[in-house]
Amino acid sequence: MDLQQLTQQLDNLDKQPPFDQWHPTHCGEIDIVIKSDGTWWHMGSQIKREKLVKLFANVLVEENGQHFLKTPAEKMLITVEETPFVITQWQHISCEPNEAIEVTSNLGHKVIISNKHPISVVTSKGEQKVVVTLHRRLKAVVHRNVYYQWIEIAAEKVLNGKKHLTLTSGDYEFSIGHYE
Repeated sequence: MDLQQLTQQLDNLDKQPPFDQWHPTHCGEIDIVIKSDGTWWHMGSQIKREKLVKLFANVLVEENGQHFLKTPAEKMLITVEETPFVITQWQHISCEPNEAIEVTSNLGHKVIISNKHPISVVTSKGEQKVVVTLHRRLKAVVHRNVYYQWIEIAAEKVLNGKKHLTLTSGDYEFSIGHYE
C-alpha cells in the first residue's frame, strides 16, 4: 500500500470496510497485542499514534473467538488480552419511551445500549466485568470509573433468584452484576 492510499484510509477512518467482499487466506500471526487497558502494542512497544491504532481497529474482526487484522490481501492473527476496546464515557440521551444510554469507547466508537448493542457480565480473572457488544461483534469492557457511576444510578432487582443491579436504556433492561 502506498502513502497516498494509507493517507486516504487515515482520513476515512469512520467508514466500514467491505469485509463481505474480502476473502483473504489466513497469512499467519503478527506481534500486535491489545492490552486489557485498550492500548495497542507492536513487538513490545506501545503504538502511540492514535490514527494508526484507529486504522488497525478499522480492519479488526473477530472470528471464532480469535481476532484478526483483515484486508483484501491478508488476514493476520493478533492477540487480545481481554477485549479490543474499553468503554470510557457514557451519557443519557433522550428517546422514547425512556432515556437511553450512549457509550463511547477509548477509540471514539459510539453506540446506544440496546438489543443490537447488548451488555453482558463476564467473569475474567476471578472478577465480574461488564462488556458491551460494539460493531462487528467486537467487545468493549466497561472501565471501572463508568461502572462505579452506573452502580450509583442502578436499581436493585431479583433475577433468577439473585439480587442484581440493573439499568435501562430505551426499552432494554440489563444487569451490571449480581451480589449477595
